Amino acid sequence: MDIKGAINLSKKGILLKLHVMPGSSQSVFPSGYNEWRRSIEIKAKAEAKENKANNEVIHKIAEYLDISEKDICVVSGEKSREKTVLIKNLSIGTICKKLEESLNGLQRVS
Repeated sequence: MDIKGAINLSKKGILLKLHVMPGSSQSVFPSGYNEWRRSIEIKAKAEAKENKANNEVIHKIAEYLDISEKDICVVSGEKSREKTVLIKNLSIGTICKKLEESLNGLQRVS
């Protein structure tokens, strides 16, 4: 699985493209890779109201990567299911390896 289309390097950190599914029965990150959208999928229990889903997305990614929530911010798509988050203080190699290990064996969406 080639997830590199969802991960980019910027001067400020790593940009990760996400497809968020709010109102899910459980919170899961990563829940899959969407080849068509070139994004990592994330399920959030919270509804997309009053920034609750965005806050949950940041919390789940921080928990998954074992970093502070302060090192993650939504840089685009704040009111959309298609989001880009900026992750600071981690290498692109570390993020890619962890995501590839987690997504290996999950069904791909195309």
